[in-house]
Amino acid sequence: MKSVCQRCSCCAPLSFSWSSRVLWSTGRKKEVCFLTCYQLSNPGRLLDYPAHMEGQIWFLPRSLQLTGFQAYKLRVTHLYQLKQHNILASVGEDEEGINPLVKIWNLEKRDGGNPLCTRIFPAIPGTEPTVVSCLTVHENLNFMAIGFTDGSVTLNKGDITRDRHSKTQILHKGNYPVTGLAFRQAGKTTHLFVVTTENVQSYIVSGKDYPRVELDTHGCGLRCSALSDPSQDLQFIVAGDECVYLYQPDERGPCFAFEGHKLIAHWFRGYLVIVSRDRKVSPKSEFTSRDSQSSDKQILNIYDLCNKFIAYSAVFEDVVDVLAEWGSLYVLTRDGRVHALQEKDTQTKLEMLFKKNLFEMAINLAKSQHLDSDGLAQIFMQYGDHLYSKGNHDGAVQQYIRTIGKLEPSYVIRKFLDAQRIHNLTAYLQTLHRQSLANADHTTLLLNCYTKLKDSSKLEEFIKTKSESEVHFDVETAIKVLRQAGYYSHALYLAENHAHHEWYLKIQLEDIKNYQEALRYIGKLPFEQAESNMKRYGKILMHHIPEQTTQLLKGLCTDYRSSLEGRCDREAPGCRANSEEFIPIFANNPRELKAFLEHMSEVQPDSPQGIYDTLLELRLQNWAHEKDPQVKEKLHAEAISLLKSGRFCDVFDKALVLCQMHDFQDGVLYLYEQGKLFQQIMHYHMQHEQYRQVITVCERHGEQDPSLWEQALSYFARKEEDCKEYMAAVLKHIENKNLMPPLLVVQTLAHNSTATLSVIRDYLVQKLQKQSQQIAQDELRVRRYRDETTRIRQEIQELKASPKIFQKTKCSICNSALELPSVHFLCGHSFHQHCFESYSESDADCPTCLPENRKVMDMIRAQEQKRDLHDQFQHQLKCSNDSFSVIADYFGRGVFNKLTLLTDPPTTRLTPSLEAGLQRDLLMHSRRGT
Repeated sequence: MKSVCQRCSCCAPLSFSWSSRVLWSTGRKKEVCFLTCYQLSNPGRLLDYPAHMEGQIWFLPRSLQLTGFQAYKLRVTHLYQLKQHNILASVGEDEEGINPLVKIWNLEKRDGGNPLCTRIFPAIPGTEPTVVSCLTVHENLNFMAIGFTDGSVTLNKGDITRDRHSKTQILHKGNYPVTGLAFRQAGKTTHLFVVTTENVQSYIVSGKDYPRVELDTHGCGLRCSALSDPSQDLQFIVAGDECVYLYQPDERGPCFAFEGHKLIAHWFRGYLVIVSRDRKVSPKSEFTSRDSQSSDKQILNIYDLCNKFIAYSAVFEDVVDVLAEWGSLYVLTRDGRVHALQEKDTQTKLEMLFKKNLFEMAINLAKSQHLDSDGLAQIFMQYGDHLYSKGNHDGAVQQYIRTIGKLEPSYVIRKFLDAQRIHNLTAYLQTLHRQSLANADHTTLLLNCYTKLKDSSKLEEFIKTKSESEVHFDVETAIKVLRQAGYYSHALYLAENHAHHEWYLKIQLEDIKNYQEALRYIGKLPFEQAESNMKRYGKILMHHIPEQTTQLLKGLCTDYRSSLEGRCDREAPGCRANSEEFIPIFANNPRELKAFLEHMSEVQPDSPQGIYDTLLELRLQNWAHEKDPQVKEKLHAEAISLLKSGRFCDVFDKALVLCQMHDFQDGVLYLYEQGKLFQQIMHYHMQHEQYRQVITVCERHGEQDPSLWEQALSYFARKEEDCKEYMAAVLKHIENKNLMPPLLVVQTLAHNSTATLSVIRDYLVQKLQKQSQQIAQDELRVRRYRDETTRIRQEIQELKASPKIFQKTKCSICNSALELPSVHFLCGHSFHQHCFESYSESDADCPTCLPENRKVMDMIRAQEQKRDLHDQFQHQLKCSNDSFSVIADYFGRGVFNKLTLLTDPPTTRLTPSLEAGLQRDLLMHSRRGT
């Protein structure tokens, strides 16, 4: 298939990519033959090797000063300079006849001022004389191929610079002259292209058998073949009269139709250089003398095959050769001139194309020159602006799309918004999203474009991406726009697929009013999200679908499991929310609230306290407003049962307030009793004038709070009604427990006009009898104490006046027989010394008498302290101007606290002085030292 090179208006001046000038001229015509030369490894040293008919090789450096040396005796016919080595291969003649010799020159070494010749060997294959037509050398110095006019090709394999390591053999034989050779390296495989006047072939020379592939059945003339660079995949180029063909080692590639008879083909830095003339000349004439040809105008074209345009075209007169060196092309003409062709810089080329509005060509050029992305984006923008100004909005938007990532999107968006080109704007915004470079505003604009165009299919295609990683837009923004535009189904799809639960529920509840679906959706959410959404939307759902909402709340607060969980997940323990936080949801649904609270109290006994508080309040409300006696009785039992459940111990006050608010008397009394508020129970019955219950309370709780009987007596004493029966019962208990002095009882009853002497007669008589008995007992005890005191004083006197005989035979601690050493006390107790040391707290106290003696001393010390405090208090009270402050100070220090010592029966009363003296005598009597 032929590919024709693109011609355009830029080719008119014939100076698009290259500029030419005459670099050097001999000033006279001379019969010289300029042969092909390649760039040196040391650029700048040589431009060309002109081969003189006298066997000299000439050096033409950058200074254009010719130097040379004698290489052959007769003539030089071919030269080949390696690119990566400073090695030169030449073919020439040292004697008349067809005896070409190959010489290898090391240009870095010198032999008498000339380059060193490292190797010389004959070029002809076998013994038959023939003329060398072409020469090529591999850059690794291991392969050299020589083509001949008889159609044969010799391959020199090994180190070409040495005879010892090199081997020459005939690779190819044919009937047509060989016009071109080229090595191509692909990995470890080396190919050799061979072109004749009639065919093109390739060999694999890195193997043993040298397999051959015939690529085509037509060839080219001398110097009409070349090897491209990697930009064209190192293809072998053959320039025929009709087309230029490109070949791979195993097949033919593309071809280009270029007019004119091809004279020279050369490849330079991505460009194909062709020298041709229009007049048809037989290819065989290339091997005849050039004198037989008349001088013709020749056309030099430089083709950019990658971008398919002519980069340069000019007419030259009788071109000898085209050379490449120092980054430029040099055209040698037979008039002795050297024309330098220098490539213009990329920016200059682009500016020329911009002026001619050739943006497509500029883009291709920029890509081939590997211009950076910023530079390409600038070209795309200018191309888009050009198309936009011409009214080609579809083409313009395609160019603007190629600037995404470099050009600010607002520049493009404003253009199409002003032009009201929604279709073009939509295309641009779609690409912007596909490249994940869109922001929320771009998403909003694109969705608005879809809705304006009513393009549901595009809208669905945009939002229905396969996975989260393929989303190229802000999902929340898309949901907002779709919801605002009324595309609820699309918004729901996005919200559900991208887990925007809030938006899904908002649309279902606020826009579509689909409460059942919203509740179902919440039921399949994970626990944390289901809990938060029920707190947010629970009231709305409870208002419209109370039963289903209540069921979901029951599960959420006990053992919640998402409806999407697998069977294995359901075996694991579920999650549960704080049921107390959902109580406000039932504000207007008391029936559902009661069901929820009762369910929680039954299924989950450790529910928060707020559940029980609310349930109690709800039951009390229902009880207070119920009119049916049977139902009221049932509600009464439920409330009492809840109070007795033990859930209100820590919130006693709250439960009590609730019962009082709803006048639930049984509950109030129960809570009073549980809180041991016997005074409040008494006051409650007193307020309701429940006399029998007052007596009952005193009987039940009088042991714990004896003051209840006194309050009952005061209560009945203030009543003007006939309460003799209740007063008699109270007085009887007061008398039995000796709770009040008789005088105080009489004073209390004196306020009651209905209480006669007969009410307290029995009480007074019994009281007086008991007092008489007590007096007799006290007098007997006083006489006994006096006798005891007299006895103790006599004993003290005896101890002072006469010796004490210790007659104890047993230890008072271990009851064993006394053994020396022993310890004796004046109190009559004796101890083993080791027993005494083990049990005594001090050496001066008897271990047996110490507890009683300590008790007596504590009593004496307390009395002395009281007496001292009393005297001090009386003194300060008399001297102070603020008596109340003194009393308050002593009251705070606990001076007035009652101290009761249980040493004697409470009925015994001794005078303070007598009791103190008796205690001292007892103490002195009991503490007797050894």
